[in-house]
Amino acid sequence: MNVEKRAKIIIDWINNYCDNTSFKPKSLVVGISGGIDSSVVSTLCALTNRKTIVLSMPIKQIKSQHDLSIEHGKWIVNKFKNVEHKILELENLFLNFEKTLSEFNNEHGFANSRARLRMATLYQVAAANSGIVVGTGNKVEDFGVGFYTKYGDGGVDISPIADCTKSEVWELGKHLGVNEKIIEAEPTDGLWNDGRNDTDQLGMSYAELEKAMTNKNDPNYQKYLEIRKKNLHKMEPIPVCKFNES
Repeated sequence: MNVEKRAKIIIDWINNYCDNTSFKPKSLVVGISGGIDSSVVSTLCALTNRKTIVLSMPIKQIKSQHDLSIEHGKWIVNKFKNVEHKILELENLFLNFEKTLSEFNNEHGFANSRARLRMATLYQVAAANSGIVVGTGNKVEDFGVGFYTKYGDGGVDISPIADCTKSEVWELGKHLGVNEKIIEAEPTDGLWNDGRNDTDQLGMSYAELEKAMTNKNDPNYQKYLEIRKKNLHKMEPIPVCKFNES
């Protein structure tokens, strides 16, 4: 499928969802990190011509990542009249959260808490604007290896690029005119003080993951399965204790 057709399908899908869901949302709310996924999703939302609110939500953010988020926010507002960009400083909120829970100090837990505070912020903004939270997860990260925070960036109303591989998201970014610096930037979840990137955390690049996902004979296939297995609890429905009453 060519990239222009893919973009149109996603835009039409978002509009169709908004027109046919019982809630009838009046706005689309997207968190923008300065990464390719959120930049593409926010641009696709803008192209629906619906009110789109994009939020930069820095928490101990590395300057280069935050700068790209701000640049994208400025670009998308200048390009589309239906878009608003808000910078919501969440660092003080997080520091207070971190202090309150100092007895339960855990680096990985606090990293995920950043994503969960952002999720809560997105939903508050959505509630105030009769909107929905639009997810930015792609097929490889969120639905291949489960590389996201449960009830954090995984807490959304719709997932427009969930059937797009990372390479397809990069293609969409080029087609939509996303900032070249964002397209070329090393992918990162931005949740760690040391700035570790996605390849560091996964132990595989997205190119390697895409090959392994589609080819059982790929040398990295077993490694892909191991990563996926560890994160299946995020992708499967919540376990429910059921009573079989006769």
